[in-house]
Amino acid sequence: MATRDAATTDGSRIDHFFSTPAARADRWRDLAGVAQRWSAGQVARTAVEAAFRQVELHEEFHAYPGSRLVAALREKLAGDGGAAAFAALVRRVSSAIISRAYKHDDGLWEATEDAPEPADRLPPTLGHGQARRPYFELLVVSPVSAARWPAISAEMRRLRRPEDPYAYEAVPVGSFEDAICAAVLNPDIAAVAIYEGFPYQSRHDAPLLRQILQSHDGAAGDEAETAILLADALKRIRPELDIYLLSDRRVEKLAGDPRSNCIRRIFYEVEEPLELHLAILEGVRDRHQTPFFDNLKTYAQRPIGTFHALPIARGKSVFKSDWIRDMGEFYGINLFLAESSATTGGLDSLLEPTGNIKKAQELAARAFGADYVFFVTNGTSTSNKMVHQALVQPGDIVILDRNCHKSHHYGLVLAGGQPLYVEAYPMTAYSMYGAVPLRTIKQALLDLRDEGRLDRVRMVDLTNCTFDGHVYNTRRVMEECLAIKPDVVFLWDEAWFGFAHWSPFLRPRTAMGAAADIQRWLRDPASVAAYEKQRAELGESPSRETLLKTRLIPDPRRVRLRVYQTNSTHKSMSAIRQGSMVLVKDVDFATVEAQFHEAIFTHASTSPNQQLIAGLDVARRQMELEGYGLVMNAIEIALAIRAEVNGHPLISKYFRVLGADDMVPAEYRASGFNDYLAPDTTWATALRSLREDEFCLDPTRMTLVCGTAAFDGTQFKGLLASDYSIQINKTSRNSVLLQSNINNTRSDVAHLIRVLLEISQKIEDRLARGGEAEREAFAKRVRSLMTDVPDLPNFSRFHDAFRGDAGDRTTEGDMRSAFYGAYRPELCEYIPLASAEIDRRLKEGPELVSANFVIPYPPGFPIMVPGQVITRETIDFMRKLDVKEIHGYESAKGLKLLKPDAISARARGTTPQRAAAE
Repeated sequence: MATRDAATTDGSRIDHFFSTPAARADRWRDLAGVAQRWSAGQVARTAVEAAFRQVELHEEFHAYPGSRLVAALREKLAGDGGAAAFAALVRRVSSAIISRAYKHDDGLWEATEDAPEPADRLPPTLGHGQARRPYFELLVVSPVSAARWPAISAEMRRLRRPEDPYAYEAVPVGSFEDAICAAVLNPDIAAVAIYEGFPYQSRHDAPLLRQILQSHDGAAGDEAETAILLADALKRIRPELDIYLLSDRRVEKLAGDPRSNCIRRIFYEVEEPLELHLAILEGVRDRHQTPFFDNLKTYAQRPIGTFHALPIARGKSVFKSDWIRDMGEFYGINLFLAESSATTGGLDSLLEPTGNIKKAQELAARAFGADYVFFVTNGTSTSNKMVHQALVQPGDIVILDRNCHKSHHYGLVLAGGQPLYVEAYPMTAYSMYGAVPLRTIKQALLDLRDEGRLDRVRMVDLTNCTFDGHVYNTRRVMEECLAIKPDVVFLWDEAWFGFAHWSPFLRPRTAMGAAADIQRWLRDPASVAAYEKQRAELGESPSRETLLKTRLIPDPRRVRLRVYQTNSTHKSMSAIRQGSMVLVKDVDFATVEAQFHEAIFTHASTSPNQQLIAGLDVARRQMELEGYGLVMNAIEIALAIRAEVNGHPLISKYFRVLGADDMVPAEYRASGFNDYLAPDTTWATALRSLREDEFCLDPTRMTLVCGTAAFDGTQFKGLLASDYSIQINKTSRNSVLLQSNINNTRSDVAHLIRVLLEISQKIEDRLARGGEAEREAFAKRVRSLMTDVPDLPNFSRFHDAFRGDAGDRTTEGDMRSAFYGAYRPELCEYIPLASAEIDRRLKEGPELVSANFVIPYPPGFPIMVPGQVITRETIDFMRKLDVKEIHGYESAKGLKLLKPDAISARARGTTPQRAAAE
């Protein structure tokens, strides 16, 4: 995987190329270290040569240090007496790569020995320096020999003009496979220029690369065919890239080829070098624009007279005040200049956008591969409720993960949909659930089919990925559900997974990524043949068991692909708190568009915060231009934390990051993948898991077991926050959840490891000083957290009074009626949890029926919902809970229940008012 150990392997194999920019910097630092020892006479030249080969091979795919500096290094390494000069030049290049100073300092590209080392590592805005032109790199795929590459770079450089808004350098490669390598390895690449006539195979050994490209066989075919195949392959790996094709023949025919849609523009090669340059800049500018944020900045600089209900706008009430001026000084004047409740004068309405917000949402749709995107400033809780209200009518059945976020449950209460809860597989040892097996979902659909109620199924609603990192095989789930009900709608709550679009390895597991793959399959004539073949194999009336164990293929002629994804942009991208998006890929959206807008009117604020909208606009810009590299870095940081925690001789005694083999049962890992850190794990095995397994684990989410250190999750979270200034989100009974994101650095990793080491050392010292009594108390506490854990209760059923005409096999119910029925105090009762009355009722009746949601934190899912029959398992679980926060439960009163008389009256069809009177 992407660790520093890759640098010690055979550098001729591109299997070891799949590393991050941080690993690249490590290689240069390693080379600088060995070069310094060589100049001091401490190691032989052969050690330096071996380290240099590692660096040299990888640098083919980066613009800096470029061929001139690499040639200069090679010359100094080969010459006599060049050790000191070689070490000095390596140190300069290494520092430039770490600081990224080469992006704005042309002197660092020169091979002169008197060139200064980069000194300023502070970002310009923090150092109050002048902002610099953004820098990117252009991948040039050309059939010319490697000896001509310096000339290509020089030609591109001569096209620069002082008025250009961006600066770029060329990365020339000579084959199909090398182009893919460069796109995977180099996150600075923002555009690609493809010249026809290049060969397919790399000069290097590339078995892993060929596995990745197995669906893109471009070895056969003419030059134009190979060029289009390369463009398509690059777009599938990095869809944000602008691709330009240059041909010296038949450009008109190429432009009319439907497969060339992935190419931004086609040029006649011999005519248009300046036009290519301008097109490249325009393409980057297209991604760099932020319509709402740009207009907001312009608005803030205008002299505005405000006569609307927002006193804080323009900041006069703040900066003229003797009492709250400190708020203005803290936030700065621009925050107040950019505030307004107006939707004119260059601004726009979030409720009915027609201007720059509309354009910003269109750019977000393009970036995320959606048909439509809607900005939401109330968080993904509101996004989920919007989708439910827009798509679900009273009485519709929604197949829902019982452990999903509470907004889905409340959304169904508001919409009147009837949840059919499906259970995720339990992880009892850690007091959490995984994800819902596909067999369970298919079973629910088939049950409804057999009971004649499949027509009432409106939606399948699942969380991807879960709090703890379980990621569905989204394409397989949707295809198999569509094979049973071709028009079912999918809502994927990807609140924590929005960043995954920018990883070519994780994108196919996102809702939009999988929907795009299904859409391509539906358009392929081979899809009908595949369906008909399976239909013939299964026969006219296949058994339920056959359908459950078969990977079903939907009928592409009947499928209506309707996919919605909610995305907490603020949770994984650079958006302000509560910034969220709803992503839509719905072939029938026109039929629900009006009611979707009604849902927006219902739930969205009429006074949205301008900064939240701007944050969503800017977050999209950043991810389109540098998201690929940022996500690579987040994954590497997570892998580094896993390796350091689990491999440390002391820390690993008390703490451990769970692997996929702990979090995903073997039956859902058909690939045999165990963990990212397993000794036999390579990118090949990890990619096979991402493609094939029913569930995989998001590498950026790390469940850190703390129960083995005698801390429960809540206690350890508090310790980290109060004593070490480390913040985390989720806890379980005996673990905490660590997340890496695009904001983290390796310094954060070092701080975390240092803290865990200090805590481990304190435990060691306490156990050593306390003697046998202390050790026994510690062991007892660990047993209570790790062994004596309560069983996790499954959803029981809705009371028959809330079941209507539901069948015997399924468990959906009218949760809305139970929820609002509890609004009348006279229809409810409270019974203390520890009361003997609870035990008597469980044994003798009448049944206990919950009047509201009861949600303990942790684990954070509802163990009771309105109208649910409460069982012994739920009561036992609740009595064993040692958490302080239980939403919906008042310990002073007890469990809130619907009275038996009120339930009986409902069953008889009596109104709540009459029931109260009775």
